[in-house]
Amino acid sequence: MIAVPTIRLASIADAHAVAQMSRQYIEHGLGWSWNVHRIEAAIRCDFMNVAVVHERGEVIGFGIMQYGEQTAHLSLLAVDPGYRRQGLAGRLLTWLEKCADTAGISRIGVEARSDNPIAIQFYKQHGYVQLATVAGYYRGVLDAVRLEKTLRPEFSDGLSE
Repeated sequence: MIAVPTIRLASIADAHAVAQMSRQYIEHGLGWSWNVHRIEAAIRCDFMNVAVVHERGEVIGFGIMQYGEQTAHLSLLAVDPGYRRQGLAGRLLTWLEKCADTAGISRIGVEARSDNPIAIQFYKQHGYVQLATVAGYYRGVLDAVRLEKTLRPEFSDGLSE
């Protein structure tokens, strides 16, 4: 029987592994913004979810989603290179999207490094639409591609018509 890695909310004990993965797989060449203290704060935050994928006690993937009233922002998503192309990133993204949908979120936004066409294509394959390129988004040195996915039409109370 093949064991399927589980997805769960991160604990403080996962913060170091998540921060290291962010540094190595997402923030490489840009400095380190999502350090251990910032990850710990995200784990404790009431309006953020930090989800992790575990395999044999090791964090092999993670995602961080921040929630507003009607929109959410996917801040980070990464899978260890040794576990890529197995559908884990898609499962993790779907897990986070279901949380957002349950919370009544209508849209999810995300930025991807402009030098990462694989990530941009991944989001497009999962229903995200490219909205814009944001010059210098990453520390003023690298552009971002902004994408968005609509989960449900936004509620209108009809009062502003």
